[in-house]
Parts: sequence; C-alpha cells; structure tokens
Amino acid sequence: MGSVRDRLWKAVGQTRAVGRRVLERWRHAKHPWHGWRRWAVITGEATAGLILVFAVVNLTLSLTTFRGDDPSGRMRHELVGLWHSPPDGEPLSQTGFISLYGKALGAEPSADQIRAYVSDQALDDEFLLDHLLTDHIVQRFGRVDSRTLPVGVYVGAHALGPDGLPFVPVTKYLAHYLLFPRHAYILVVPPQGPAMTFSASQAGKFDPRADHPDELRAEIAPFDAQAYDFPSSGQALHEMTLITRDPRATTWAMDRLTAARDRLADSGTRYGLLAPNSNTVIGCILEQSGVVTREQRSTVILALRAPGYGADCD
Repeated sequence: MGSVRDRLWKAVGQTRAVGRRVLERWRHAKHPWHGWRRWAVITGEATAGLILVFAVVNLTLSLTTFRGDDPSGRMRHELVGLWHSPPDGEPLSQTGFISLYGKALGAEPSADQIRAYVSDQALDDEFLLDHLLTDHIVQRFGRVDSRTLPVGVYVGAHALGPDGLPFVPVTKYLAHYLLFPRHAYILVVPPQGPAMTFSASQAGKFDPRADHPDELRAEIAPFDAQAYDFPSSGQALHEMTLITRDPRATTWAMDRLTAARDRLADSGTRYGLLAPNSNTVIGCILEQSGVVTREQRSTVILALRAPGYGADCD
C-alpha cells in the first residue's frame, strides 16, 4: 500500500509541477500580435469570458431556484419536455406525451383528469406548463379552458428562442438553462369561455405594419397556437404561478387588463431592452392590483429572472 501511495503522490506532484510551468510560460509569453490587432484579441477574449461567466451564473440559477420539493423530478420533466417538443409546424408525437405524462395520466386522459393533475401540481402555486401538454389539450379538446386548467389568474414566464429548424434543437436548451432572463405574461382562465392571455412586447412583433414598431404594446388573445405567449418549441417550458383561484377575480382581471392595454397604446412608450419592457408592464399591473408589493417585485432574483420587472411604473 505504501508504494502505491508514494506513486500516487509522485504523480500528483508531477502534475502540479507541469501546471506551474505552463502557467509561468503563459504569464511571460509575448503576444504574437501588436497594436490594434492585439487589443482586438484582448477585447474578444474579455467578451467571451464575460459571456461564459454570465452563462455559468444563469445555469446555476436555473438549476437551483424554483425547483420545488422534488428537484430531480423537475429536471426530468424539463429534459423530457424539451426533448419531445416538436419544431414549429410539426405535429405532436404521442410517444412524447406518453413519455412525460403516461404514468400519471395515461395515453388519452379526460379533461377532468388533466385538470385534476394540474390542480395537484399547482398546490404550491408554482408548476410547469409545457408544449406537450398544451398541444395535447388543443388536439383533444379544441382549446385551453376551464375544462383542463383550474379557473383562476396565472403569471407565466418562459425563455425566448427560435421555433424552427435547424436552430431549435439546440437553442431551446440554451434558452431555458443558460439565458436565464424570462419573458412574463398573464393568463386568465374564466369559468366559461377560452383561456385568455395578456402579452406585452414591441408593437412590430404583434403587427409588422405598425406605424411605430418600437413602441411598447399589449395584446389580449385566446390562449392558442396563434397567441404570442403560447408554448412552442423555442419556449417549450412555461413556469406558471397561480395568483388566485377565485372565479370572480377572472372578470375583474380581464377588466383591469383591457384598461391597461388601452393605456399602454395611448402612452406611446418606447420599448427598452432592460426597461420599460414587457416585464415592466406585467410587474406594474401586478403591483397596482395589489398582488405583489414594490419591494417584492424589486428583489434581486426577479431582477435577474425578468429584467425590467422591478422598474418604476411612472
């Protein structure tokens, strides 16, 4: 045993010595380029390093926050949901739905079974709503409504990414785990009628012919494949927070959201990368409605997760 240990320590010592020599040579090495080329390389290296650090931080946050009581189960749900989420224009694979929901719901669950499953997942007010489930609901029942989702008002958040080939098989993972900032929206599921979504973004994204495409606008639309924030391959996983289960609140919420949409259209506010942006609109609506306080929506984790969310509402 002694000889094995001695050889092990000798190998460790040799490795450390090699590492020291490499580091020493790197410190004293002369850069092959000079002048503006040298500074261009240094700037590029610094930028790449900053992006790498940002990605590592985002990955750490993605894997450690809002994971619930079963982080391993949450991770499996995310990976299976991302893997089987079909590119834009391709039909949902029944195999994918069964892989993710077969054990809990079976191959063809009833609307009541789906609603009961979502209600159970939302007991702690936070749950995942993915592309596979929403596509399955639309294909089986024609639309998303109170038959399959509990009545109430929700706040959804998702990554943004392209939906089509050839990029989406890779970008949907990068967007979800490395590009930690999220785009937020409000979902209202009334007792009767289709679920409705309140989405905010640049006017040009809702209407390419808009006179001022850089202005901040909001859209209220049925929660279907044409809606701006309906789950798609590039934004396959939506992190949902159930705000209230009160059926009466859905009517009140739609009235407030309609008024907010009209005020925003009249304001002529220009869209900003950090603020004011779509997340600022959602945060201000929630604060003005008494759902969250100014302090709560200005927390560091929300500022990272949804830039602009905690900005001033003036």
